[in-house]
Amino acid sequence: MQASPTPSPATPLRVLRVDASARAEGSVSRRLADLMLDTLGERVPELALVRRDVAPGLPLVDAAWVDANLTEPEARTAAQRQALAKSDELVGELMAADVLVIATPIYNFGVPASLKAWIDQVARARLTFRYTEYGPEGLLTGKKAYILAASGGTEVGSAIDFATPWLKFVLGFLGIADVEVIAADRGMARGDAARHAATERIAQMLERDWPAALAEAV
Repeated sequence: MQASPTPSPATPLRVLRVDASARAEGSVSRRLADLMLDTLGERVPELALVRRDVAPGLPLVDAAWVDANLTEPEARTAAQRQALAKSDELVGELMAADVLVIATPIYNFGVPASLKAWIDQVARARLTFRYTEYGPEGLLTGKKAYILAASGGTEVGSAIDFATPWLKFVLGFLGIADVEVIAADRGMARGDAARHAATERIAQMLERDWPAALAEAV
């Protein structure tokens, strides 16, 4: 585990929150993110939060996007720059963040299509990773990530969970190696117990990563 980014009084802790649940109301993953960020805000008052709700949908990667991305930045046409405009915005949010919080349900054993679209938009060769003679290298190092995963029937970490292992892998590919998964899983069977376990896990993670002594020092 890497040390958590430490803000200074002059530099707020920059947090990017990404929500993927199709439900604006009644979403377990959104409630967990609310709890985590409210608690983190109490521990680290100097906190700058950017929220990105991907549930309404993002542009999908198409031929125009691929062609623009393969073109050297200085050679791109106006149309190609426009094709990458949303991607550039999303990449900028991610690059600026010290902490990434992804709140996602598990749909049909994987991530929602909207979250996959977000990953496709931020996984950009030469920006968030690069190819070297030794293989690909992630460029988004020094960041902390939390994945808040909610499911109705899929047990997080089990053989049928294709959401959290994939997210951890792709974040690591981009250079974000310090990733914690907090699960409120099998909610249809476990009910409130799943949410209670996740709530306790959030408290434990924040106490470990952002202890009171650190909060008082910033």
